[in-house]
Amino acid sequence: MAAENGPSPGRLASVYSEVQTSRLHHALRFPSVLCSQFSLVNGPPSSATGNPDEIAKLFPNLFGQPSATLVPAKEAVEGKALKVGVVLSGGQAPGGHNVICGIFDFLQEHAKGSTMYGFKGGPEGVMKCKYVELNTDFVYPYRNQGGFDMICSGRDKIETPEQFKQAEDTANKLELDGLVVIGGDDSNTNACLIAEYFRGKNLKTRVIGCPKTIDGDLKCHEVPTSFGFDTACKIYSEMIGNVMTDARSSGKYYH
Repeated sequence: MAAENGPSPGRLASVYSEVQTSRLHHALRFPSVLCSQFSLVNGPPSSATGNPDEIAKLFPNLFGQPSATLVPAKEAVEGKALKVGVVLSGGQAPGGHNVICGIFDFLQEHAKGSTMYGFKGGPEGVMKCKYVELNTDFVYPYRNQGGFDMICSGRDKIETPEQFKQAEDTANKLELDGLVVIGGDDSNTNACLIAEYFRGKNLKTRVIGCPKTIDGDLKCHEVPTSFGFDTACKIYSEMIGNVMTDARSSGKYYH
């Protein structure tokens, strides 16, 4: 296990431009169900649009899980403290930082005492257990800001027996209740493979895939749109500061 953990300098909001500062304090609109108390309700078993029998054989532990819906609730339900890891995977897309901030805010409000880890450099950070423990001060400068440089992304895959074992060791070492993979089609496929492996090993870690792409290639009945796509289509060309930051934070790959 690597020892490259702990806060890094990151960004300094004190040197932000007027535009960047205004973004920090911009109030985002939320879906109505998230504006008050809500609960999770299980729906019918999930399936696949094509080749369900083949997919069921590939993912025997995951296929057919109940679908889930958020519904308004009369009172708040306080959850237990959780340990959750988050990883950025693949190319950059507008909104990546806000996904991380949103998870952080939810844990702070609804699962008090929780710990959130940001894995550095994409899936490699999971395999090598390279992470930063996210806190309020560290997260703050990235709110509503472009780029993926809060924890940086990567295009590695967790696919060999040795790599799956490394991911298992990291999940066990950090006692992760959840791992959120923020990525596109390939990354979400990899997240499904990791989830299948973890379930087969009876790990408590639940893997969640968050659809991220500027290409629009994740659109389906369950995913009307992915974050990043709408911005890329409509206003990305006007957000020069974000374009430059995305390119700078992308390393070898950028859009």
